[in-house]
Parts: sequence; C-alpha cells; structure tokens
Amino acid sequence: MISLACLRAPRLRPPTIARAARVAVLLTLGVPPLLIAQGRDVPTPASVLGFEPGADRKLPTWAQVTDYFGRLDAASPRISVRTLGKTTLGRPFLAAFIGDSATLADLPRYQEIQRKLADARLYGPRDRATLLENGKVVVLVTSSIHSTEVGGILTPLRLAHRLVTGEDAESRAIRANALVILVPSLNPDGVDIVGDWYRSTLGTPYEGSDPPELYHHYTGHDNNRDWYAFTQVETQMTIDSLHNVWHPQIVNDIHQQGSNGSRIFIPPYMDPVEPNIDPILTAGVNAMGMAMAWRLTADGKTGIATNASYDAWTPARAYQHYHGGIRILTETASADLATPINLPFDSLRPNRGYDPRVTSWNFVSLWPGGRWSIGDIVDYQTSATWALLAEASRDRAGWLASFARIGERAVQGRGAAGREQWPIAFVIPQQQPDKMALRAMLRILQRGQVEVRRATSSFATGNVRYSAGTYVVLTAQPYGSFAKALLEVQRYPDLREYPGGPPKRPYDVTAHTLPLLMGVGVGTITDSFPIPVTEPIEPVEPPVYSAEGLSGVSRRRIALYRNYAPALDEGWTRWVFDQYRIPYTRVTAGDIRAGGAALRAKFDVIVLPDQSAGALARGPVSEPYPDSLRGGLGEAGAAALRAFVSDGGTLVALNEASVYAIQALSLPVKNVLAGVAARDFYGPGSLLRVIPNRSHWMTRGLVAPPAAWFEDSPAFDITDSTRAVAVAVYPAAGDPLISGWLLGGQRLNGKAALVDVTLGSGHVILFGFRPQYRGQSMAMYPLLWGALTGP
Repeated sequence: MISLACLRAPRLRPPTIARAARVAVLLTLGVPPLLIAQGRDVPTPASVLGFEPGADRKLPTWAQVTDYFGRLDAASPRISVRTLGKTTLGRPFLAAFIGDSATLADLPRYQEIQRKLADARLYGPRDRATLLENGKVVVLVTSSIHSTEVGGILTPLRLAHRLVTGEDAESRAIRANALVILVPSLNPDGVDIVGDWYRSTLGTPYEGSDPPELYHHYTGHDNNRDWYAFTQVETQMTIDSLHNVWHPQIVNDIHQQGSNGSRIFIPPYMDPVEPNIDPILTAGVNAMGMAMAWRLTADGKTGIATNASYDAWTPARAYQHYHGGIRILTETASADLATPINLPFDSLRPNRGYDPRVTSWNFVSLWPGGRWSIGDIVDYQTSATWALLAEASRDRAGWLASFARIGERAVQGRGAAGREQWPIAFVIPQQQPDKMALRAMLRILQRGQVEVRRATSSFATGNVRYSAGTYVVLTAQPYGSFAKALLEVQRYPDLREYPGGPPKRPYDVTAHTLPLLMGVGVGTITDSFPIPVTEPIEPVEPPVYSAEGLSGVSRRRIALYRNYAPALDEGWTRWVFDQYRIPYTRVTAGDIRAGGAALRAKFDVIVLPDQSAGALARGPVSEPYPDSLRGGLGEAGAAALRAFVSDGGTLVALNEASVYAIQALSLPVKNVLAGVAARDFYGPGSLLRVIPNRSHWMTRGLVAPPAAWFEDSPAFDITDSTRAVAVAVYPAAGDPLISGWLLGGQRLNGKAALVDVTLGSGHVILFGFRPQYRGQSMAMYPLLWGALTGP
C-alpha cells in the first residue's frame, strides 16, 4: 500500500556511546586529537568482509555490509549511520552521513540551510549571502539499485573508508566543503538474492548467471523506474528521509551496463531532455560530467563514453531533475557478476552515439580489450565518484549558488525566462469517477513536495465551471516543474537514426501523464487565476486498496504464471494483487505441464504476464541454468492450457503474452503488427485512445476514460467473429496517440486492443496492452478485474 511518511526525517542520533567512550579514553592516554580523527583504528572493509572489495568471485552479504558500516560509525566521528526503515523483505535500509566531525556535530544547522536554499520564499537578499557562505554542498551517492550490478555493493565500502580515513588535501577538502550522504544499496533485498545465488553457483557451469527470479521482490529492474510513482517502500524511504529533507545539490547514481561497449558512461546525456528540467540544471549535469571524464582520462582510464546511450526524458528515473539537483548517472561495464571475463577488442560493439572501436569527441580513448573483472568495475566506479566529490568540493560556492538560482526561478513560475508559455495552474475537480485514483494522484504530488491548494469559491475558466474546494496546483512554486511534468501530456520528438530512417530508440518509455494513467480529470488555467486559494493542504488520506467491491475477483482461484526467465510484469502484477489483497497462487512451467486436465480443478483463472512468446514457450535460453530451472511451457504446457480453458477456465494474457496465447491455442485472432518494420510502426511506451465495447461484461466496472499503455504491443484482427469479440478497439480514423510517441498510428485504426475468445466452455482474454503498467494505470484496472471475475 502506498504510504506517505512524515516529510521530516527522523532525528539523527548522536555519536554512539562506544565511540564517545573510546575517544575519551584515547584523550586521557595522551593520544593527539588529530590521530584520533584520522581513525588509526578505523576498520578496513577487508577486516570485516574477509576479502578486499573487488576481489574475484567474492560478494558480501547484506549483514556484512551493515556490520561494516556499524563498525565504521563506532570508530570515527566523521560518519553517522542511520537506519531509515525496513525493506520490502524486512532488511535494514541504511544511509551514512559523512563529513568532518564539526559538520556531523551540527547537522540540524546544515539541514536548515538546505531547506531555505531549496525554497526561495524562505529568505531575503541579505539572508541569501549568509546561506551561501555557510552551507555545505550536499552530495547524495546511491548505489546497487540493480542487484546484478554487483560492483555497486562493493564500491560504497571502499568510498566510505577513504572518505573517513583519508588525510590527503583532497579528502580533507571534501569533508570540509561537502556533506556526503552514502546509500550503500537502494535494494538490500537484492544484495542477498543475487549474492546467495552467485555463491551457490560458484564452481558450477552456472557461475556468473543471473538469478532465476526478480532481484527486487516486486519490480526487478524496474525499481529504477519508480521515482515519480513512489510505489515501493525503498523509493519512499529515500524520497521522504533523504531527498525531501536534505535537498541534495548533486546526486551520483552508480550503475552498471553491458560488458561489450564502453568501460564507463558519464553524462552529458543524449537528447531528448525533458522540457520541464531547468536549463541551469542541465548545464550543471554537462559541466560535472565532462569534468569527471576529463579527470578519469587524465588518470589513465580509457573507454569513457559521454553523450551516449542514455537520455534525460522520463522523470521515472530522475526525481532530482525536478527538485533542484543534478543527477550524474554512471554506468560501468559488467563482468559475469563477480567472475572475470575476457573481451577481445574486436568483440566490442557500437552503442547509441558511439563506437567503442573508434575514437570520437565523446569517446576519446580506446580500451584495448582483455580481462575485465569486478576489481576493474570497483576501480572505475570509485574513481568516477571521487572525481565528482572532488569537483563538488572545489566549487562549493558555485554549486550552492546554482541551486539557489534554480529555486528562485521555480517560484517565479512563468515569470522566469523560458517559462512564459507555462500554465498558471492545474485544477483538479473533487468529483472524479474514481475517488481512490484521485487520492493516489494527489498523494504522489504531495510526496514529490508539490503544494496542493483548494479554491475558496466556485469559478469558471473557458467553458468549464469548477466548484469551491477544487484542488489547485500553482506552477509558481518550488516544485511546479515536477507537477507540470506529471500532469501534462507528453509530446516526444520524432527522432530518427538518419533522415527518413528508422526511429531512434528512447532509453525508456515516452509518456508519464498521471491523469491519463489514473483516469483523473485535470484542467489548466493559462491566464491569471480567477479566485483566492487556501494555504497548501495537509497530506490527503491514503487510499485503502482492498478487494472489497471486487468480491467476484476475490472468490476466484487465480494462478499467476512465474517464468524462470523472470518477467518484470509478473512482479508488478503481484504488487497490484497484493495492494488490493487479491489472493493468488504462483505457478511455474513445470506446474502447468504436470497439471494437465487437473489444472481446472485447482484454478478458475490463469494469468500470463507480459513476456515474449518465445520466453513463454521455451523458458530461459540465455542462462546456463540446471535442468530443473530450464524449459518453458512447451507443447505439454500449451495442451494443458487448452484443456484448462476448454473445461471452463479463463486464461488472461497480458500484452506480448497474447501473441503466445494466439499461437499456442490456435485462436481465431491475428496480430496485425507482426513483422511490421519500426520505420513503419513504432510504439515505445505511450498512452493511446481506445473505445470500449460497453455491452461486454468486462467493461462493466470501467468508469474513467480509458487510455491503453502501449509498449511494443500487439493489435488484433478477429478472423472468426462467432468465437471472438472485440472488447476495446482503436478509433476507426485518426491518430490514437494521446501522450508519448507513436509512428504509423493509422495501422491501428479499427483494430482490436482487447479481445475475448471463447474456447470450449471457457475464455481466453487477450490484452494488447498492460492494464496494470508499473502499478500506475488505475484507469484500466477495472478491465483486469473484469477479466479475472468472468461473465
């Protein structure tokens, strides 16, 4: 369930009693304070782990990581470790505050400076100079959100030790000018999921393979796509206790990428840049990234790519882009988890924006190929982060001044240069078809520190009248750009590989319009706001997700298919089911193959989450798994599913899984987009208009205007209307695109987006979209509930 924690962070605890006692004893023995501060008795990572971070074939457990940070905290006044809460699976979630001892002894003061600099309404011209003079540049370093990127759990150990113990001029400058907040893992559960699997496979043919399960319990790799919907507890803790309290000027997000391209990516990002990001911030990203690349190159690092691979479009990956801070994403080449690999130079392959075998302005020095190990990964990650910290501390005043200027522009709204065409406000009527969706959307805005107000009387704008109490979001506020990015329709640019060529693939999806996803009506006011409004309201009550009102669903015996080639959509489906307390049973290919005709006796509904037809039919093929984890549904599984449906069961196939169902069960439906080239049709994650068949039982709960999440999706022609019926279709003419990017939309005209096929005495429901997309598309949930409930 989405929760909104108090926006004030828990109080930082003072130095531990053990540390204070140790310092006192040392002082009485005549040990100079400088030597105490230097931390001569500070433990090294190897003394706790039993190996050096970066040693081949060695990964720590999360307990070892927390143990090390606890010992570091006890040994030095330069670090204070906090537990922010518990993860999805109950592990402690840590953040370490690192700086000189005087900074850590006065953290509330620096927190207050940050709070004021983040909101230009809180200080005057005289105060500004004082704040800039006294503030520290706050750098948030996050790591290991994707747990197969295992360097990310080792690098923080090395960084923390160096920051705490270093006595060179640069280390002292970083501690003096910066407050470093280090999150050793944004996904502690995944540290053990991946680590346990890796250790269990050492010395076997499976060594270095990815685990046969999602490495975040619900979202897998998509936990890095949650920075505006805030669905997961790890995201919520990071936002509520770090971002919203400490307002970092700089965020360094440590990641890994594929092995056969650059050795490391550092911004600038590729186009497009999302239009609501302040240009000062974009320029700051560019400046910091190039300074880092310059230093790494001077230090002898090769294979560094900039302005490549990754764009800056979606706020799903960059909360700070709308909250005054720059986000420096680094992506270091991977090995086989902690097992080294050998990469000949001629095995390197071009990526977006560069060729690792050819020098260019944004790839200035070739990596010659050869051995690549976890030690190399940790070395590159540590060097890149250190370069960032050194640059941040060197220009402390510049980063603080830039941060303040972004905040000053924000409260000017469209009075700031470049924002002249912004709306004055977004207005959200109280009366909405889905009250739960309204509350969920308001809480997302409030968690993102958007001020939501209410109109004090009724008013009219254009041809629309709004009642007193209407929710009002003014764009002239500290985080008005975040609200605007989420509430407006996206128009992604038509980017091609070359003129007239195929589309240039975006790094992620192209739409993030919350009102469309959630089915909440929102209006805009483009001239002066006509009436007074209240002060910002208190956080709205959380929506209570439950199966109440979905009794037909909760009574059904639902099986959810789990592939050993893990599917992100399976995790998201579990998350949605768990939020609504819908009972289900996870089943594997082996369960279905062995179930045969007995499946119908156990289940009423089987759900196939979004996954390619090949992955469903064959299971894991790219990983060298043992036989017990190999194989997909195969012919036996297809036969079992056919028998299940024929005997009265319902098979629900989501998005690409519909293609599998059509093929495996020989359904009278055709995917009209099969084989169509991307230059002729392309839909990389957009919201499309669909028209529901209101006479069909699946649409009876649909109350909000439907908007289908289309992401590499199928679309259908029905070849036998006596056995199949369209439940939702795309408009007969015109472009169905509402938000995002779609090429060749006319190919969808009149085609079915959702089909109900009768097979024997049962049904196969073919969704040509994701009705539960990343836990956001609440407007389309009723269609999923209808499919699960049945006629």
